[in-house]
Amino acid sequence: MSEWSAVSSAEVLAVRFAAGLLEWVGRRVRMGRCYRAFFATLYYAGLRPEEARALRVGEAVLPERGWGEVRVRAATPEVGSRWSDDGAVRESRCLKGRPEGETRVVSLHLELVETLRDLIDGDSLARGDLLFAGERGGPLAGSVYRRVWGKARAAVLSTFEYHSSAGRRVADLRDTCLTVWLNSGVPPAQVAEWGGTSVALQFAAYTQCVSGQAQEVLHRVEAAQALPCVETDA
Repeated sequence: MSEWSAVSSAEVLAVRFAAGLLEWVGRRVRMGRCYRAFFATLYYAGLRPEEARALRVGEAVLPERGWGEVRVRAATPEVGSRWSDDGAVRESRCLKGRPEGETRVVSLHLELVETLRDLIDGDSLARGDLLFAGERGGPLAGSVYRRVWGKARAAVLSTFEYHSSAGRRVADLRDTCLTVWLNSGVPPAQVAEWGGTSVALQFAAYTQCVSGQAQEVLHRVEAAQALPCVETDA
């Protein structure tokens, strides 16, 4: 399924599922701290996997308290050696849908800030290092992190949940993030900016997952359109 195919609500992870999966990865997998932080970045910040793979430590602002932010500059999609410029499986590219050299800034949830600080301190990463590096120093391999994710789903989810489409793809973490933002009332234009998309494509992809806002919207309209009491002459 392409990124802009309609996302079914069945594919979006429940918060409890996401928490269990991230916890399992952090404790049970070799390089668990790195993989947990990688998956958490997709869940909390809505990055595409290829964008997260390209992040450098110095591109993240991680305060000791409060929200942080990251400047997303590039992506390293796996294109296959036949289709890359230099024969490599991965190739650095500009951000999807943006001109060469353009970046975007994404706010980082407090819990993600803590997770990334723990990764940087625990692995003694320098500013120029990849934030999520494989064992040989290059970007995380897609085949490996997909295998890790599959093992986590098998270990944490029930048989029924495992064979459902809930979080089957690693990219479903990004879909979950954008859906949570929309359902939490974050303005669609802001979600589009953080997610690196457009409002039109965003609604085309996530309409089926947005829910629970009707009553809140009615309350807002009710308050906005309420007429004040005006005294008139008899």
